[in-house]
Amino acid sequence: MATEKKEKKKKPLTNDRETAENIEQIVIDLAKQGNTPSKIGIILKEKHNVAKIKLLGKKITKILKENKIPYETDLDMVSKKLSKIEAHYEKNKQDKRAKREIVRFVGLKKTIQKYQDKKAPVLQ
Repeated sequence: MATEKKEKKKKPLTNDRETAENIEQIVIDLAKQGNTPSKIGIILKEKHNVAKIKLLGKKITKILKENKIPYETDLDMVSKKLSKIEAHYEKNKQDKRAKREIVRFVGLKKTIQKYQDKKAPVLQ
């Protein structure tokens, strides 16, 4: 009784039919439906078997910028969520969890801003 190793099924990076142009078109269509770049990446991974779109040579945000499609950045999403929580807390002062979430989201917003400032080129 020889023990045989089971071979793992590997997912292909992309389907044979889906070339880089087709994937770019899918990204554009998903963005027009209102999906964020991170959500688009998840959809491509789950439904279209694209492990990383970056392997095709472009990031999702770069594709959206080239096609002049507006998208919501991480900082925009955090700011929107923070304003909703603050509005809720103003109406419900007894909600201690909301107060904690405000503190958490303010910290997250500062972290993202610090990262973007460090990432941006210094103009002097």
